[in-house]
Amino acid sequence: MFDTILIANRGEIAARVIRTANKMGIRTVAVYSEADAGAPHVEAADEAVEIGPARVTDSYLKIEAVIDAAKEHDAEAIHPGYGLLSENPEFVRAVEDAGITFIGPRPEVMELMGNKSAAREFANNADCPTVPGSDGAVESVDEAHEIAEQLGYPVLVKASAGGGGIGMNLATNADKLEKAIETSKRRAESAFGDPTFYIEKYIENPRHVEVQVMADNDGHAVHFFERECSVQRRHQKVIEEAPSPASAQFENLREQMGQAALNLVEAADYTNAGTVEFILSPNGDFYFIEMNTRLQVEHPCTEMITGHDLVEWQIRIAAGEALQVQQDELSIDGHSIECRIYAENPDKRFMPAPGNIGEYSEPSGEGIRVDSGVTAGYKVTPHYDPMVAKVITHGADRDAAIERMKTALKNYHIGELTTNIPMHLEVLDHEDFRAGDVHTSWLEDEYL
Repeated sequence: MFDTILIANRGEIAARVIRTANKMGIRTVAVYSEADAGAPHVEAADEAVEIGPARVTDSYLKIEAVIDAAKEHDAEAIHPGYGLLSENPEFVRAVEDAGITFIGPRPEVMELMGNKSAAREFANNADCPTVPGSDGAVESVDEAHEIAEQLGYPVLVKASAGGGGIGMNLATNADKLEKAIETSKRRAESAFGDPTFYIEKYIENPRHVEVQVMADNDGHAVHFFERECSVQRRHQKVIEEAPSPASAQFENLREQMGQAALNLVEAADYTNAGTVEFILSPNGDFYFIEMNTRLQVEHPCTEMITGHDLVEWQIRIAAGEALQVQQDELSIDGHSIECRIYAENPDKRFMPAPGNIGEYSEPSGEGIRVDSGVTAGYKVTPHYDPMVAKVITHGADRDAAIERMKTALKNYHIGELTTNIPMHLEVLDHEDFRAGDVHTSWLEDEYL
């Protein structure tokens, strides 16, 4: 086992990884920018290294600075968290070239899954169903028109690289297709340096359901069941839960989706933690959309219903240990909900609302967990994602988890900061959400 690991991240995920490392008796090294000096994750680590100014391109995304910090403090492994460098294959190669272990999958798999059109083609061949669409990248506008006519409108034009909804545009008819392509290419080129795109049939009012997978270095893999992530704004998740309410609506959905995810994992010779993401049509058909080759923001939901620490498994597998759990040994205990707490204003199109927190008090009690990256007096700056914390609750069933979440949110005090907590409380009481009947555009339909 490792003696020391460096966490190449910030905020709540850095603090969360540190908690598990402490539990395992592993020494931790944090990195931080000038803007994060004194942040909770810096205080929680055994040692911390400043790696640059506030801008992520000058600090958290500086591969050489992160690796130098790891060498300086004798870190044997690096945990990337999520976001930032977590899915950057060049970072993984640089880590390995430095003689340090990367806690995550191989760079070749990251590259495969990072290219959405290539991943889609790979999934098709691995018996993991995909949305009807183009075979790989589309080479021209004329070819795009031909494919769209074959699929039938509406269609989605999607960037091959990146994620988070960037470079994804809807075309409802042939007249709008060229503009969708132009917009997708421009945004993808700007964000990822890659204008390549592909086309999929647009599935109207889909749900977003994903499967958590874990695999060791000997090819043994399991899934830790599914999560529902349909409450989103701008293609980014806001409320997640496990298991998905859809699994009670469609017979054998969990088993079929879980097996499809494992088919992909086996075909890719995948190692460590990953998430296979699907969209679920209103009639119960599911389709692969992408694989995230890292830990997910919403992983605590899975931990709450299975009793497994996914970060601990990540570390143990990276250290060469076997995944000592079989699929038939895993079971679901109750239900879990996660609400992402953002410094943002839902009434102003979810615009970020950075500011000083002032007084701060987190909820606690049975079945309540808070993963936060802030504390009293902390300043939420415009330099980073405005998520300040995640509140996760667990109950014997879905209704119990929802009621416990409502209690937790009402007892979460974040000083003067404008947050989306009032919106969460409205959603939790909405008849559609209570019925488990939402889709990926539902939240925006309600608030925008």
